[in-house]
Amino acid sequence: MTVDLAALGATLDERLRHADADLATRFPGERPVRQPVHTVYVPADRYDSELVGRWRTEAVASLDEHGGGADGVAGAFGLPPTLAADLLQRVRDKLEREAIEDLRIDFEDGYGARSDEEEDAAVDAAAAALLRAVDAGTATAFNGIRFKSFEAPTRQRGLRTFARFVEAVTRDGRLPDGFVVTFPKVTSVDQVEAMVVACEQLEQGVGLAPGAIRFEIQVETPQAIGGPDGTALVARMVHASSGRCTSLHYGTYDYSASCGIAAAYQSMEHPAADHAKAVMQVAAAGTGVHLSDGSTNVLPVGDHEQVVAAWRLHGRLVRRSLERGYYQGWDLHPAQLPSRFLATYAFYREGLPAAGQRLKNYVGQVDSGVMDEPATARALSDFVVRALDCGATDEQEVQALTGLDRAAIDRLARRSPA
Repeated sequence: MTVDLAALGATLDERLRHADADLATRFPGERPVRQPVHTVYVPADRYDSELVGRWRTEAVASLDEHGGGADGVAGAFGLPPTLAADLLQRVRDKLEREAIEDLRIDFEDGYGARSDEEEDAAVDAAAAALLRAVDAGTATAFNGIRFKSFEAPTRQRGLRTFARFVEAVTRDGRLPDGFVVTFPKVTSVDQVEAMVVACEQLEQGVGLAPGAIRFEIQVETPQAIGGPDGTALVARMVHASSGRCTSLHYGTYDYSASCGIAAAYQSMEHPAADHAKAVMQVAAAGTGVHLSDGSTNVLPVGDHEQVVAAWRLHGRLVRRSLERGYYQGWDLHPAQLPSRFLATYAFYREGLPAAGQRLKNYVGQVDSGVMDEPATARALSDFVVRALDCGATDEQEVQALTGLDRAAIDRLARRSPA
């Protein structure tokens, strides 16, 4: 061979040095953190430090009244009776242990337009209540607020609430564990850049470490999906966040309405919703930014038939999201917690045996007739990690299925150092 491969390799390394560094910075891969399976939105004036306990009580009461035991759950969710009985016990345990994984105190659409004095008072009360819950050990693992958007009519009020709440909950130079803010109705990359500036100045003003304030971008405007130049602005938004963006949340009803879809047909499974979420999925891939689906506005209230019908719809939509790689969604009512966890646990319990066997074969290099590549092994491991994180399984069961301990599963999923 007449080509000097060493010299050519050195030339290519130098030529691609900046591209390599850019790829590593922009697409670092999955973050080694737990993703909640849902976010519960509560209007700010209805939040207090006892809210999680009340939601737990109401969720269990709804399950007791309308669940119908294992047979009822099997019928409502289309599950084998044996699996339904197992799920029912697991979900009861989950509700007692962690009824809400992620809580968002809402000062935006769920709260509405109030006087400045009224909203300021609500900010102060909600911040004090969150700190009481933190001190009592009853706060959710993930928490935060949604404030009004940076659109011109609401910008000053949104900024005021954002700053006032952050200042109120900052203690000893730290925010509560798991704290994140929701940035709604984003229509431009400029707004994301402005949000970064606001975070930087707030951190300096209240004595937080640089980068302490993280936010999730709510995708509920068509402009975020298709900008005026025809590009998917949501991808640029992620990279304009200076590493502060933790997730992209799809806003079902604002997005649908903005697309001109009639109210009766606005849904998490409308083709317009699927298109937006597919664009979001590609934009977030490899960045470490999580994805969250939206909500259904059909609540499990009313008589027995209405509650079960709403559970069946909610459970089907949760399962649909999970199958499409959206591992989180919104819940708006305590009676949605049983269907959220039943559908989520069913997804993982049904998939665990096959995922475990494939991982075991992959690690042991067993010729099983299925040739899984490293990327698929990562996806299988990520599935198991998510099942562990939400409580659908435990480390003992996973080790029995895969022959791997938690540390090994995390390494395969690239959620810990190799």
